[in-house]
Amino acid sequence: MKIILASKSPRRKELLSLMGLDFDVMPSTTEEDMQQKLKITKLAEVLSEQKAKDIFDKTSGNRVVIGSDCMVYVHGKLYGKPKNDAEAVAMLKTLSNSWHRVVTGLCVYVERDGNVTKYCTHDVTKVKFVKLSDQMIENYLKTGEHKDKAGAYAVQGYSGMFIKKLNGNYSTVIGLPTHKLFEIMHKENLI
Repeated sequence: MKIILASKSPRRKELLSLMGLDFDVMPSTTEEDMQQKLKITKLAEVLSEQKAKDIFDKTSGNRVVIGSDCMVYVHGKLYGKPKNDAEAVAMLKTLSNSWHRVVTGLCVYVERDGNVTKYCTHDVTKVKFVKLSDQMIENYLKTGEHKDKAGAYAVQGYSGMFIKKLNGNYSTVIGLPTHKLFEIMHKENLI
């Protein structure tokens, strides 16, 4: 069965490869509307579904299409990818010395012999940062790592050293809850 990842994220590609899956990449071109008035867990699922559905509708035959969306939630505010360095600094200062939640949505469309099944779910992991100084943030911004990351950081990258504690699934923080994906793929007899 053909497996398609509806994302250009190198981190999601790496996670799928670690799962031993053979897949193609077709990034979704849907616009993320993070202003929708939904509970954050539902928003993560809706955005993931939009990505998966976009690619599902552009393909045909027996296939699996995987969409995912990751966001950071702290003090009642939702953080996606920073638009610029100033926004990244503001995000990192907010995350400094505090707990936040990483919410990652997952939507999988499976078509087998004309029958379509859709799975939409999410996972939440709590993360606590160390106290960040202005110098630490400045040094981090020089790496450029923050530019395409929800909350302006990557747990698997340079900024991983900012994480003091993590309660939940590591791959959820990276951007793809592999344990949830494994359950779906196993249920569909694909793993």
